[in-house]
Amino acid sequence: MFNCSSVGFNRLKMAQRSITSYFSKPLGAANGNGDLAGISPKRKHEDGSGSGGDGAFRKSKKILSKEEEDSLQVELAAIARTNKAVSTNIGLTWFKELKGEFSKGYFKDLGVFLGEERRMKTIFPPEDQVYTWTTMTSIYDIKVVILGQDPYHGPRQAHGLCFSVQKGVDPPPSLKNMYRELAADISDFMQPEHGDLTGWAKQGVLLLNACLTVRSGSPNSHADHGWEKFTDAVIKWLNSNCQNLVFILWGNYAQKKGASIDSKRHLVLKAAHPSPLSVHRGFFGCKNFSKANTYLESKGKTPINWGDLP
Repeated sequence: MFNCSSVGFNRLKMAQRSITSYFSKPLGAANGNGDLAGISPKRKHEDGSGSGGDGAFRKSKKILSKEEEDSLQVELAAIARTNKAVSTNIGLTWFKELKGEFSKGYFKDLGVFLGEERRMKTIFPPEDQVYTWTTMTSIYDIKVVILGQDPYHGPRQAHGLCFSVQKGVDPPPSLKNMYRELAADISDFMQPEHGDLTGWAKQGVLLLNACLTVRSGSPNSHADHGWEKFTDAVIKWLNSNCQNLVFILWGNYAQKKGASIDSKRHLVLKAAHPSPLSVHRGFFGCKNFSKANTYLESKGKTPINWGDLP
């Protein structure tokens, strides 16, 4: 059992080691750590070195050895060569704990489906960004989980974090409503001019969609092909192996998906979805962001700086 994210401010975050030094990609393609593939100026290691020196992040107690990293990288690369649903950009701690899913029948079927879809259609997010949510922090350092349903289906929007869009893209209505609630809930919150929520993810906020890919212009087009079983496994692992997490469930879909979360072990916050269609039915005024921080502090954890969106 892991006491996920139990240590505070002055320790370094354990960064996910990228496999891109072993397997090259076209220059200019963003990898899951936000670097340009093939030209990352500084390698990141599971022991926290090369992590950028952000003192707000802690070093995980659960550190992979160099030998274990190398072994996992080889194993991940071998699976990725045979299954289109697997990327070499998966964070190694996540791969270590969830790799059993990749050998299951549903995941093999998902790989076949995605291979055909990518051959014939434009799929979002880009293949190297599907698992961005695993590269921002280790699986052992998660503090808050926000569940979404489906990636954005427009160009340059989805990049592997639910509700988040890439810089240069106008924040969608749901995210604008999230910012509005934050401004009312957190006294010093200043709304950014972009919709990139990477700053939250790096602090241990898991921004997880139930379905991780979508066909361009066709919402929910990849639903019921296996992603939901995989993300259920993610939630199950966190629920069973961590303590004192905050699960934020907005809307009926997220609440149904999170129905098995142990509310005695974790804080479960529920509200209406921030979509314009439902935002006035209980999202505005829910104060989920401040409630999450109050709970984290009560458990001796560093609260989330919701305004840290550079």
